[in-house]
This record gives sequence, C-alpha cells and structure tokens, in this order.
Amino acid sequence: MPAPRDVAVLIGSLRKASFTRKIALAMQQLAPPSLQLSIVEIRDLPLYDQDLDDEGRPAAAWVSLRNRILDADAVLFATPEYNRSVPGVLKNAIDAASRPYGKNAWAGKPAAVVSVSPGAIGGFAANHHLRQSLVFLDMPVLQQPEAYIGNAAKILDASGQLVDASTRDFLKGFLVSFERWIARVNPVERPTARATEALIGG
Repeated sequence: MPAPRDVAVLIGSLRKASFTRKIALAMQQLAPPSLQLSIVEIRDLPLYDQDLDDEGRPAAAWVSLRNRILDADAVLFATPEYNRSVPGVLKNAIDAASRPYGKNAWAGKPAAVVSVSPGAIGGFAANHHLRQSLVFLDMPVLQQPEAYIGNAAKILDASGQLVDASTRDFLKGFLVSFERWIARVNPVERPTARATEALIGG
C-alpha cells in the first residue's frame, strides 16, 4: 500500500480557541487513510522583508516554511475572514514561501481552501480572495466542492468537537474529492521538490 499523501495544513487564525483551527483538527480525524494532514504552524513567522533575502540572510523560519512546503504533496488552507479578506498572518506566510524571486515553493502544489466563520456565509469573501493569490502562485486549486463552513459556533461543542453530522459528512466528502484532485494533478509518486533540486544541482 502506498504511503499517504503528505498534506501541509495552514491555518489563518492564531487565536487558541479559533473555530478555524477546530475545523482543521476535525478534518485531520476525518481524512481518508490515503491523506496525512499535518498542521504547519505560522505563529512565529517574521514579517517578510525582501532585503534579508537579497542580503543572503533570510529568516530561519522562512527557510523552514519553504522547505516544508517543498516537501509536501499538497496544501490545505483553512482560513477565517477578516475584513472581507484573509488574515495578515496567512498572507505573510504565502508571501514568505513564494520568495525569493524564481523560487516559489507553492508552484505546482495541489491545493484546497476551507473558510470558516461564525456567520452564515462561511467566509465566502476570504475564500475567493485567497484563491486569487493561489492562481498567481501556480497552485492548481480544487474547484468543487467549495467549502464555506458557516455558523461555526453551532456545529462545535464546548470542547471544540465537531458535532454536526451534516458538516462531518460534507467534510469527509470534501477530503475524498481533494484526494482525487491530488491524484489527478500528481498521478504518480515522485521525489520531493528538494530532492529533485538536489539531483539537478539546484
């Protein structure tokens, strides 16, 4: 049996009791055996400053994030909506791993977006704003089903467990669709991006 696909999960909220984090944790449990969802923490990632890259002294956290994304088979973005867009912490992570110029770690990685909100529309604006960036980053993004998880406070219990059966079923189906999308974009197992770079002397 082939090893599960390594899916890096980026969460766009730093709040400890974040609804978005709770949904991401639930998705870890709901994922099919062929997917291994691993949360990539971005809390301590410094703001991106191109001068440091230009001077050959990038922040260690940027390098770590870039390498983690290069090694991943796919990326799942889980985001709340702040002011009709994505939180700055998530945008900073996207920017940091897209640089330096010509070494975009995101390129070619199959991706999916889940937006989470206590409101009824489920972070629709953030979801689509994020997708604009992912198109530019050359990330093939799962189109259907779209995932807008609304009324988050009502579908999670006091301990943060997902208790709404219809949402559980939807997320299971979403992850199965993502699994198929990853297989479609990357139909065969291949070396990690860093291993490939090493082979060609990159």
